[in-house]
Order: sequence, then structure tokens, then C-alpha cells
Amino acid sequence: MNTVSREDILQGPIIKTIFRLGWPVMISTVLQVLYSLADTFWLGHLPEGESGAAVAGLQISWPIVFFLISFVAGFAAAGIALISQYTGARMGEKANLSCGQIYSLSLGFGALLGGLGYLLSPKLLPLITHSQEVTAVAILYIQIIFLGMPFMFAAFLFGSVLQAYGDTFTPMLVNGITVALNVILDPLLIFGWGPLPKLGVLGAALATVSCQMISSVIALYILFEGRRGIKLKLANMRPRWKWISKIFKIGLPASIGNSGTAFGFVVLMAVIGRVSNAPVALAAYGIGDRVIHLMFICIEGLGVGLTTILGQSLGAEKVGRAEVAAKKGMALMFTILVVETCFLWLLRRSILTFFIPGRSDIIDEGANFISIFVFGMPFFGIFRAVGASFQGSGHNIPSMIMDLSRLWLLRVPLCYLFAFTLSKGSTGVWIGMAISNIVGAVLALLLFSTGVWKEKVIEEKRPLGV
Repeated sequence: MNTVSREDILQGPIIKTIFRLGWPVMISTVLQVLYSLADTFWLGHLPEGESGAAVAGLQISWPIVFFLISFVAGFAAAGIALISQYTGARMGEKANLSCGQIYSLSLGFGALLGGLGYLLSPKLLPLITHSQEVTAVAILYIQIIFLGMPFMFAAFLFGSVLQAYGDTFTPMLVNGITVALNVILDPLLIFGWGPLPKLGVLGAALATVSCQMISSVIALYILFEGRRGIKLKLANMRPRWKWISKIFKIGLPASIGNSGTAFGFVVLMAVIGRVSNAPVALAAYGIGDRVIHLMFICIEGLGVGLTTILGQSLGAEKVGRAEVAAKKGMALMFTILVVETCFLWLLRRSILTFFIPGRSDIIDEGANFISIFVFGMPFFGIFRAVGASFQGSGHNIPSMIMDLSRLWLLRVPLCYLFAFTLSKGSTGVWIGMAISNIVGAVLALLLFSTGVWKEKVIEEKRPLGV
């Protein structure tokens, strides 16, 4: 079994252990980004009259999806804290019970939010941009995505649960299967290759939902089988109000922070959707944003490794190790992003041309976006490391403050200020985004200095002698 042992997590070299836990997450994140990029790539290769609207419609859809699924991400944050700390304290049955309660809540919310999203998306999307062509594409895509939301939640939680235990390898394999299927299905359904009809954006949505359905079935089978350290049992999925109260106490601030951040990105899409060159700016941001997510892959993996080490260390009452891990992780993430930023700036135009050839206007705007935003990218490494520290400890109120401040106090107002008040248009949006990352990192360091993240959230003491 490809799991980093509890002993390695609590006693092994910190940087090496962070990488051991993080590299499968990095590959898994690469696969998730490729999953998203596959849609963007193939839609970008539709005929010239269709490609711009298709890519822009895809871009304005996902912030709304992210806004609704972020509630469940809060429960995942509670699961990571509880499972990692109970694992560190050698309380396996309570880790299993935490898994069951979190899955029960999340699947219920997934069905509810999927239904609401399907019904409300025709009313929400026209608020983001006045382009009727882009809006029509986005509604068609997003309604199919909402129908498959319970499957998306089941697959998403699977990764969080096993990562908290120390198994980052199995979620990577499941993601690999999903991405391979999506890469095959996308062109078949989008272009109508062979006997299949050409479905365009609808084909991209159907491919995504089909793959998420398969992924969730595999994930649930593995968890019910129980051979990966955490076992999902039907008895543990029966609601227990004491546990639900604990999950809400830990997870609700994370849900508010995540959903507030997601809604901030919805508003940001509305800001971009109102600049003078909105269709071009939205498409350029859609491609550039996905490329930047490739740059954050290593950081996300290291963040998961740091969260697991910190959570299990606190559960085992090794506060000193948790503190050293947090500081080393922070320095490591910042340094890696500095290097990655240099490569992204040098290759920006070639990358953009690969995704949407023949659209020089979108390529020029995307290069402008990347050239400005790279100045704030390394500071996201600090922001992510501090967030991982709070997530591992289960203290999500500081994380909520960080997330909401970065989007609502900084990014959205600054983007609006530079774009419209100072009349810099889409360039002003990119400037506001870069500044928000820099100032957000400073705020994160101030919250980190309070030391709140050094306190665990499980009340139980670990058994003597372990």
C-alpha cells in the first residue's frame, strides 16, 4: 500500500516527507488541470466563429459551480483536520466515523445544491456578462455539470479523506483513470467524430459528468472495501448530531471562506465581463488562469503534505514538529513559485498560441494578463502555506478571514478601481489581481504569528505509550 506511515509523518525529515506526501497530489492536480484544459483546448479548436464564445462561456461557468461546491469543501476541511488528528492519536475508529459523517452530509448537500444550481443558473449567468452569445453557451454547459454534482462531491471527498490519512497515491490513480477517459470522450462528443453527432459545449459537459460518475463509483468502492486505512461504513453514515455539530463547528468557517472566495470570483468575472473588450478579456483570462493553475500544482501538493504532517503532529502532541514544518513549508513554496514564474513569463505567448491558434487578439490580451499577474504569484506560496497550517489544525476562522479579505477587501475593489475608476480597462483588472496576492500574503503572516494554529481540535488524549 502506497501510504506514508504515521511514523514517517511524525519522525521523518520534514522536507522529504512533505514531498513524499505531496508528489502524488501534484500529479493528481496535473491530471485535474488537464481535465479542465482538455475542455478548453478542444473548444478552442472549434471553428473561429464558435471558439471564442465557447472558451469564454466555459470560464464564466466554473466560478458559479465553485461557489456552490465550496460549502462541501468546508466539510472536507473538517474531515482533513479530524481524520489526520485522530490518525496521529491512533484512534482509527473515530477517524472512520468522521469519514462516514462527512460523506453523509456532503452527498446530501450535493444533491440539494445541484438541483438549485440547475434551476438558478439561467438567472445568474446573464448577470456576469451582457454578451448573449457567451451566456447561452455557459447556461448549456453549466446545467449539465450541476446534474452531476453529487458524483463530483463523492470524488472530491475521496481525495481529502485518504490524504488526511497519509495515502496520496490512490487518489492520484483514480484521477488518472478519470482524465484518460475525459481526454478520449471530449473530442468524440465535441466534434462528433465517427457516428457521434457534433455537440460542441454540450459534449464537453457530458464528457465531464460521465467521467465524474465513473470516478465516484471507484472511490466509494475503495472506501467501503477499507483497504486504504480508512473504511466507510453505512452505520457510520447515519447522522449523529454530536459529530455533525463538531463538523459544522470546524467546517462552517471554511465553507464561508471558500464560498465567499468563490462568489468573489463570480463578481470578478462580472467585472471582466463589463470591460470594453469583454469577450476577448474573458477568453484570455480563461486560458491564462488555467495555465497559472499549472504553476500552482507543486504548491497544492506541498500544501496537502504540510497539512497532513501538521494535523498528525498536533494529534500526537508534537507541537514543535508542527511549527518547524509550517515554517519550512512556507519558505519552500515561495522559492518554487519564484522559479516557476520566470519560466511562465518567458513562454507565455507560445503557451497561449497552443490553446487558441489564429486569435491574435486573445493571445495578446492573455500575454498582457500573465505579464502583470506574475509579480504576485510567488506570494501565493506564503498564503497557501499559512492556510495549510490552519487547515491541519482545524482552526478555520483565520483561514476564512484570509480568504474573504484577499477577495473582498483587496481583489474585487482593486480590480474595479484600476479597471473603471482609473480607466485602465482589462489591464487594470490584472494589476488589481497581482496586488491582492502580495497584500494577502502579508495578512496571512500576521495571522500566522498569533500561534492559534498550534492548538488541535480533538479533545481526546492519545493513548499512553503511542
